[in-house]
Amino acid sequence: MSAVNESKFQPAVFILTGIPGQENIQVWISIPFCLIYVISILGNSVILFIIKTDPNLQEPMYILLSMLAVLDLGISMSTLPTILGIFWFNSREINHDACFAQLFFIHSLTYTESSVLLSMAFDRLIAICNPLRYSSILTPSRIAKIGLLSLLRGALPLIPSLIFLKHYQYCHANILYHSYCLNQEVMKMACSDTRAHSIYSFFGTISSLGLDVLLILLSYVMIFKTVLSIASHMERLKALNTCVSHVCVVLLFYTPEIGLSVIHRFAKNTSPFIQTMMGNTYLLIPPLMNPIVVKTKPIRSVHHPAGDTGDDLLMGINRF
Repeated sequence: MSAVNESKFQPAVFILTGIPGQENIQVWISIPFCLIYVISILGNSVILFIIKTDPNLQEPMYILLSMLAVLDLGISMSTLPTILGIFWFNSREINHDACFAQLFFIHSLTYTESSVLLSMAFDRLIAICNPLRYSSILTPSRIAKIGLLSLLRGALPLIPSLIFLKHYQYCHANILYHSYCLNQEVMKMACSDTRAHSIYSFFGTISSLGLDVLLILLSYVMIFKTVLSIASHMERLKALNTCVSHVCVVLLFYTPEIGLSVIHRFAKNTSPFIQTMMGNTYLLIPPLMNPIVVKTKPIRSVHHPAGDTGDDLLMGINRF
């Protein structure tokens, strides 16, 4: 009898969703998704190859850029099996353990990428505000520690969420609105009391992504304050130009992330189509666009970050 009740109230699988209302043309829809994955994987792989093989690029800015590329590859590979499985084979079922593993990798890699973006903002802050100490502050060992701390900061907070999800009973409709598993959505499928998990997830998001956004904004306030103190107009533009790529990557990363979080927490009556498209934008567009918007010209011409912002910027400040 208990086995019957367990099977009744504990669905064995979750059902993933492709593009709602477009099931008849999902094979054609798979074409742009395949192109996105191919461009994302190739673009980030090329960046890694160039930075790895050129010893002149073993500088903090490019090491952080390589971390960003690795994380983008990880996020792409985490979502690729389920998204293409739906469009190519109409494979919509995913068991609980696979779903929990996928959401762990998606969220932990996302939080880690947020930490790396914060580190890149700190890199620009030191390069512009204190160029003479750039090399002594951002040493290779410190960059390695930053990378390790970013990874731990992204992964460890997800372990309690996995424990919560693993012990919940799932008796509600098991249809997910996305082509992959997300913590917020899987949590809604539980018939157990999820208030503790919801509060933990909310404060976890605020203390990671929210705090990172505030610190990035603070970094750029200090950067702009320093840039405005430079007498030469050309030196101002040159200093700001070193930040353009990072600002674009930050906007590409946080805008869909914040939008999706708002939809899940406050706009519960939003149509499944909007939720699905926002979810696809949140995880597919940043890995696609990051290799495009990052400064590939300095990589090709082997410029050093300190050379771009250090001596030239220092000359501008001294002239002031």
